[in-house]
Amino acid sequence: MILVTRDTLKAELVTATVLKESNGGVVTFMGVTRGETNGRKVLGLEYEIYPDMAEKMLRRISDEVFQYWGIADVSITHRFGFLKPGDISMVVAVASPHRKSAFEACQYVVDRIKQDVPIWKKEVFEDSSVWIGSE
Repeated sequence: MILVTRDTLKAELVTATVLKESNGGVVTFMGVTRGETNGRKVLGLEYEIYPDMAEKMLRRISDEVFQYWGIADVSITHRFGFLKPGDISMVVAVASPHRKSAFEACQYVVDRIKQDVPIWKKEVFEDSSVWIGSE
């Protein structure tokens, strides 16, 4: 499953998409909006996304996981819009017969999303805001 949405993400639903009897290792990562950065109170994060391009890149990342680890059971979801502290912004679930490859592949997916997927994040404070990566 590849999904970008404004809707609330539920980790248990994303994880359920990769569960199979053949998979002994299931790793789920959740990105969650923090309430503080460098001692400053965060009111929220504003995510902007180019949905078509983002979904295409997420599919490519999923294909890379299959190419490198032989893992086909990968679900990647990312939320956009305004998120308050405690809201889930991303859920990645990876399942494979063995835990080591599931952990490695999940970290790979998260790192690739941060590096290459057209998703922009603005951190909103009480007195200002800043686009992450532009500071």
